[in-house]
Amino acid sequence: MLQDIVRGKDPAIAGAIRVIARTDPDVLLLTGIDYDRNLAALAALQSRLAKAGAGYAFRFAFPPNTGVPSGCNLDGDGRRNGPRDAQGYGRFPGQGGMALLSRLPIDIGASRDFSSLPWRDLPGAEIGHLPAGACARTALRLSTTGHWDIALTTAAGPLHLFAYSATPPVFDGPEDRNGRRNHDETAFWLRYLDGLLAVPPPKGPFVILGNANLDPADGEGRRDAIRALLTDPRLQDPLPASTGAAKAGDQGQIGNPALDTADWPETGGPGNLRVDYVLPSAKLAVAGAGVFWPVARAAGADAAARAGPHHLVWVDVRLTAPPPPAPQDRAGKSP
Repeated sequence: MLQDIVRGKDPAIAGAIRVIARTDPDVLLLTGIDYDRNLAALAALQSRLAKAGAGYAFRFAFPPNTGVPSGCNLDGDGRRNGPRDAQGYGRFPGQGGMALLSRLPIDIGASRDFSSLPWRDLPGAEIGHLPAGACARTALRLSTTGHWDIALTTAAGPLHLFAYSATPPVFDGPEDRNGRRNHDETAFWLRYLDGLLAVPPPKGPFVILGNANLDPADGEGRRDAIRALLTDPRLQDPLPASTGAAKAGDQGQIGNPALDTADWPETGGPGNLRVDYVLPSAKLAVAGAGVFWPVARAAGADAAARAGPHHLVWVDVRLTAPPPPAPQDRAGKSP
């Protein structure tokens, strides 16, 4: 991917850069970007974005689980080193990972990486439904890509980003391993907020964002987790929508097509789905939300189509600085 970014000839990368420059978010989570130790690919993308008018001062990524060997023969082909045998799909460690670009400083010391959490250790994990003795029950981590709590520094105090990118709930067998794991990758955030993990959640405002690869109404998957997340009172769903998605709705679709974020073929594919989310905590003030999915021939439509099936989801939030402390007398009491 580094060479593709540097050469500047890949139409999907060029389309993504045009979309990002047009929407100009202050904080950007990228999924499907290759990870390297020095973040060279991310730095190259950062440079191209700056030339396109979308500058970012800070970049960050934890090592993802994609392409990391699991030691299991997950796809049943008799080998243990194929891309579908890795912790998350990948032909090499880091392929198709995640990364963050931000105009706000990133507090690395206050950020947390949960990507090494064994799947079996998630409270209420659905891994118990897999065959006893299966390699996946003991070797697989929960995260196919990663689960990150990234702390941003703002004038109003810390803002935490809960970022993830889940496995598609398909490409497995009757045991539904990917479907169950996909469910639990979203359920992780509910367990985190419930205080059921070894590390307590932050007390301040947060935003859950990423690719859940799960629609609450359409397509494959175990929907309980995403439905629970969308209706949790600690969160708010700004319902980002687009006219382009509304006009591209599939026949027989159950959910509101205007909320779709991914444009997949209806024949031979899952069809259009809502799988990408930005969910602020309940007390954050939301000033706007949407999905960059222009109608055909509208400004930016060509760039969005070239960028790939996933469309950029954006949410504007307003951060309010905490009130100053009340004055105190010499005895330490407020007047």
